[in-house]
Amino acid sequence: MSTVFDEATLEERPGIDLSVLPSLRAEHEPVRVLALDIGTSGTRAAIFDSRGDQIEGSFLATPAEEYSELVSGNDVDADVLVASVAQLLDLAVDRAEEIVPRIDYVAPSCFWHSLVGVDDAGRAITPLFGWADTRAADVVAELRDKIDEAQTHARTGCRFHPSYWPAKLLWLRRRSPEVCAKVRRWVSFSDYLYLQLFGVPATSISMASATGLFNQATCKWNDELLSVLNIDEAQLPPIAPPRKTAGGLRDEYMLRWPLLERAAWFQAIGDGAANNIGAGCVSREQIAVMLGTSGAMRMLSSRAAPTTLPSELFCYRADRERVVIGGALSDGGGLLRWMQDNLALNYDAGELNSALEAFEPDAHGLTILPFWSGERAPSWLSNATGTIHGLTAGTRSLDILRAALESICYRLALILSPLESFAPDASITLTGKIFRFYPVWAQILADVLGRQVGVSSVSESSLRGAALLALETIGTIDTLETIMTEPGRSFTPDMDRHQAYRRGIERQRELYDKLISRRGSET
Repeated sequence: MSTVFDEATLEERPGIDLSVLPSLRAEHEPVRVLALDIGTSGTRAAIFDSRGDQIEGSFLATPAEEYSELVSGNDVDADVLVASVAQLLDLAVDRAEEIVPRIDYVAPSCFWHSLVGVDDAGRAITPLFGWADTRAADVVAELRDKIDEAQTHARTGCRFHPSYWPAKLLWLRRRSPEVCAKVRRWVSFSDYLYLQLFGVPATSISMASATGLFNQATCKWNDELLSVLNIDEAQLPPIAPPRKTAGGLRDEYMLRWPLLERAAWFQAIGDGAANNIGAGCVSREQIAVMLGTSGAMRMLSSRAAPTTLPSELFCYRADRERVVIGGALSDGGGLLRWMQDNLALNYDAGELNSALEAFEPDAHGLTILPFWSGERAPSWLSNATGTIHGLTAGTRSLDILRAALESICYRLALILSPLESFAPDASITLTGKIFRFYPVWAQILADVLGRQVGVSSVSESSLRGAALLALETIGTIDTLETIMTEPGRSFTPDMDRHQAYRRGIERQRELYDKLISRRGSET
């Protein structure tokens, strides 16, 4: 069934104005929020109560295989991912019917930096392109020739890089001009999902903020950049008004999920912002380090978007009131999986963790540039590729893996330095299941940074974050800052190891300058 674009203004479309919501709800009626986390390694769902606590027995997840092409940088069928999310919702609704009387709200988080073109009927006519797709790298130099990158970075919070929309759109026009001519709108995956569910195009401030085409200060599309790129704002999704939920589900989905008939759906927020919120890192005194498929180090702040931004960092938004400042790595747990699949590392998680703990710091003789999926922070060079330097006949698979874990920690250390200008002396919380499966990695990071770190006690931070932001928006909780998050295991740095790792960082920097920086200067 095709979707026809509704040209009514977003203010005129169905949905709930949350500014009047308290008067619409019974004063003591308990709230049930179904949270979704649409990540690059799968989709998860759980139900949360009025306090933001996950209801026992409500958690569900899809297999990661559904998303393997996305994290490999390959073309993805957006409708396949829509079907995957819908199938999880089938299961979530069935489970919810067993444990709660109703669902009041649906609060999604979704991966940032995706792009798909849709036609007049609202159907995808391009593949879904994700952040790991680096094919637009060749046009980045052209963008820098046309546009002042420093000024654009200050306005949009994004460097010129193939993970963002400007490079992707320029590349697509060169690659498939006839297809681009048929595109009615360019949208993120979460926007496309909602277009299928509700029949109207819209995006959230949070999702728009990570496209590279959004003005972080005005919370609108960046007119100057659109003009230079010859993009009409009508080709982009309208930005949903604050505190306005999506309209009613289309009939086929209303019949499919009767429990959601009266539920109000929040616009999706970026999974990175949700991750910080769910881990309790909601101020400049708290930095979150996430390792999933990729990696990131982020700080959430309720202050205005910075007018100047270090070149290493991005600035996105959780909502109109909060910015997210940090840096991202394209490789994290994905590189660990790649090595497990390709280096005959036939260990379970406990055995592998013990084997890696036996290493002395930087004792393998290897230097790794962990750019299997390209580089983002700190240098944002579009054509970076991975390197393992120092191999000998005595090198073992475990040596390579240990060096890879250390190398990713080195890149995070290079992000922390400029981030500390916004968050001096902040505590550091590690999020992601990887740190619980492989505590050795948490200890390595503590030693590399020379800082105490704590592993979050929250198993699904992005899910919890989406639910908490929804609860704050409807007034069930006062502010995110009042929500307590139990601390998890702490790791204290060994300063002798820290000195050894400082030498490893310097060796990695020298190799980077010889191989990657030179290549970047030639493009």
